[in-house]
Amino acid sequence: MSELDVIKRTEDGPVTVDSIKEDLGNLGVLKGMVLLVHSSLSSLGWVSGGPVGVILALEEALGPEGTLVMPTHSGDLTDPEKWENPPVPEEWKEIIRQTMPAFDPDFTPTRGMGRISETFRKQAGVLRSNHPHVSFAARGKHAEFITGSHGLHFGLGEDSPLARVYDLEGWILLLGVGHENNTSMHLAEFRADFPGKKEIQQGAPIFQDGIRCWVKLDELEENSEEFEEIGKAYQETGGKILAGQVRNAQAELIPQQDLVNFTVGWMNENRK
Repeated sequence: MSELDVIKRTEDGPVTVDSIKEDLGNLGVLKGMVLLVHSSLSSLGWVSGGPVGVILALEEALGPEGTLVMPTHSGDLTDPEKWENPPVPEEWKEIIRQTMPAFDPDFTPTRGMGRISETFRKQAGVLRSNHPHVSFAARGKHAEFITGSHGLHFGLGEDSPLARVYDLEGWILLLGVGHENNTSMHLAEFRADFPGKKEIQQGAPIFQDGIRCWVKLDELEENSEEFEEIGKAYQETGGKILAGQVRNAQAELIPQQDLVNFTVGWMNENRK
């Protein structure tokens, strides 16, 4: 969507820090929350200040005791053997493995996370977890606890920032996006016990003792195709969702523990 299209879709003037903050409060965002945000900038309308305005509104809504968390994944640092969108020629793959720059939390950009997450990771005071594929960034009271010990293996499992948000009884904010973007369901996928659950290996370039090397990582084979269906089932069975609008964007505020626990049960019962 072009910027002109976004302007035409924006009603009642430009979106501002104050108007976003007001809508977040009306939705149920409270000071002191741990808030994991998945977002689409264009869904909000034309924002004065762009992603910076959105981030400032989120941080003001949470206050100094709150913690803002966002995914900062870098899927382009995976093994080229598994690339499909697009694939690369077979003869390129080993060259890529040998030459791909190592993950650096300060330097490596996000991929497919959107402008808000990419801007947030570069903000002063933001900490980013040290995982080459599925890092998360956090700023606020619990940022170090959430990002400080991200395990290399099973990057969305028990040693992940997702699990630390769970420990802190954090909330998920879907801001103009659906459950297909809801990474917390992958934590449930890790915890669930269903037939066909499969471990795979991935590759990644990292620094070890200051030296760039290519390492193998154990991962769970992920499947997000059912996430929208699970989100709908959670809501239909009385799961807590605070739904509303943040400017032009449809938004949902969800207690992460409740959704993860429901998703574990749903997968145990329905995945065959």
